[in-house]
Amino acid sequence: MEVVFAPKAVVHLQYWKQTGNKSIQKKIQQLITAIQENPFEGIGKPEPLKHELSGSWSRKINGEHRIIYQMYAKTRS
Repeated sequence: MEVVFAPKAVVHLQYWKQTGNKSIQKKIQQLITAIQENPFEGIGKPEPLKHELSGSWSRKINGEHRIIYQMYAKTRS
């Protein structure tokens, strides 16, 4: 499964890299891998979001931060 980051996500990933917080960086990488393997189950307590974020899912990075993601069917060209 291909992962495509929104521009805002790239900024957030750069921020975490600049902080030097290796545990957060490792957790983010683990979550991205888990999402690729199974987007709806696994670590980080995946849950579907509601209201204006309906169609998106989230997983916990820690008690304060989350990854929010969406799944799209790949279309053939």
